[in-house]
Amino acid sequence: MELCRLVLLFLTVTATVEAIWMEVPTSGTKCVSEDIHNNVVVLADYTVIGDEQHSQANVVPTISVKVTSPFGNNLYHKENTTHGQFAFTTTEAGNYLACFWMDNHAPGAKAVTIGLDWKTGISAKDWESVARKEKIEGVELELVKLEGIVQAIHENLEYLKNREAEMREVSEHTNARVAWLSIMSLGTCLAAAGLQICYLKSYFRKKKLI
Repeated sequence: MELCRLVLLFLTVTATVEAIWMEVPTSGTKCVSEDIHNNVVVLADYTVIGDEQHSQANVVPTISVKVTSPFGNNLYHKENTTHGQFAFTTTEAGNYLACFWMDNHAPGAKAVTIGLDWKTGISAKDWESVARKEKIEGVELELVKLEGIVQAIHENLEYLKNREAEMREVSEHTNARVAWLSIMSLGTCLAAAGLQICYLKSYFRKKKLI
């Protein structure tokens, strides 16, 4: 029952996903990112959305796009473009970054709006091709989709479980180091206090005060 609710929630979220609209300034970079685990298909379409000012000037502003992996590897890079598509399968888990900036920095240039449709995992799968290849349709196709959704949910839960275990291990190591540092600091303070007491006793004896 709980799994059915999870599947329905996933279907609802997937069905309501829409393209992102963002404004890219004339100088500077606008980026979007997503934390994705490995072996996940990513598909994205982007396009420059012209406004009334650009239409009147009869000039289509161009942008540059760069997509990088969590380790800084260049996955996609294109310049002087108004629209395009990039697709890749993740080979490492972490934060994937897509950055956009304008090519034209001429005086009086206007900011540009970009539409980005970013799909990952089950949302990026071409179900029409699957249906043609497997020769399935109707209820059978929907069951295959549900199977894919359940598998995606399972993989996401495993990813979150592993990340939680890694964070817990890092936290335990950090706590252990802090504890040892505290003990060393306390020992250093006690040693310094003991040396000061010995020095003062020796000083007072020399001065015949005690």
